[in-house]
Amino acid sequence: MTVVHSTLPQPARRVTGQALQDTLVDLLGLSLVGKQAHWNIVGPRFRSIHLQLDEVVDTARSYADTVAERAAALGVTPDGRPETVASAFGLPVTKAGWLRDTEVVALMVESLEAAIGRLRERIEATEKADPVTQDLLIGLTAELEKQRWMFEAENWPRED
Repeated sequence: MTVVHSTLPQPARRVTGQALQDTLVDLLGLSLVGKQAHWNIVGPRFRSIHLQLDEVVDTARSYADTVAERAAALGVTPDGRPETVASAFGLPVTKAGWLRDTEVVALMVESLEAAIGRLRERIEATEKADPVTQDLLIGLTAELEKQRWMFEAENWPRED
């Protein structure tokens, strides 16, 4: 049953709906990873990274709402249920327990980089299907790239 009728043709709606749903799962999961790290970080850079994690969480939650509402506006029911996020989430996650500040930074760089890579695929997929959704994903990607850069700068010089 479709309650909200889409302005997109069915094939475009299918592509766009999948891109939005996958992005919603990534964002909800990323917000949980960020909060888990936020609560468990230890080390000399605790405070600055603790606060920076809140920025990532705020961004992820805000964009999750925007992404879900975009899906709903197109007649696609967004699914942010815990079991959906748990079964579909594919980004790196934190280990249990206390996390060194350097571990948190590495985790966030890796998680954000993975999310950005997946978003770039969705940007390409929605180019013809729905430029409005593509624009939303582009803006989100820019914000996550900024967050990734800020975390990566925390561990400079890298110890490779």
